[in-house]
Amino acid sequence: MKAHRLEVFADYFQFYLQDEASEGSLSNAWDEVATHRMLAVSAGVVGIGTARNMNVPVTLEMLDSEPLCDPSSFDHVVEGSLVMKTGPLVVAGCTDYFPDAPRFDLRPGTFRVRLSVSGLGSLSPDGLEGEDHYLVQIWPGSPIEPVVFKQCEI
Repeated sequence: MKAHRLEVFADYFQFYLQDEASEGSLSNAWDEVATHRMLAVSAGVVGIGTARNMNVPVTLEMLDSEPLCDPSSFDHVVEGSLVMKTGPLVVAGCTDYFPDAPRFDLRPGTFRVRLSVSGLGSLSPDGLEGEDHYLVQIWPGSPIEPVVFKQCEI
């Protein structure tokens, strides 16, 4: 397993995991259902929803196989798929300068992406402060439609 700790600017309450060569757009993917589940999916890109509209802590785990899913340890857990045609994987906020965004080696293929969010109850009333954390796990797997294992109410 490779784990990377990042701080991502979640402008518009979101950030992306994207195949570098993908021209996929999430503009139509962020419908009411996707916003509620905090996960939007389009060709070559997955959008991750956040509770704050600022820098958020993210742990990215790149795994060889599906990890154990224990929703009891988190406020929100959702899973979807990402198809990588070329790589590398780019992690970026939607207003980040794309050439400067961090990149991670990920071979072409189909991957499962699980978002597990914790600390949502720690947000300040104005939503500017908090101990929210976003664990993103990626492993090779067959494609699935997004599925929510545990739903939070933000």
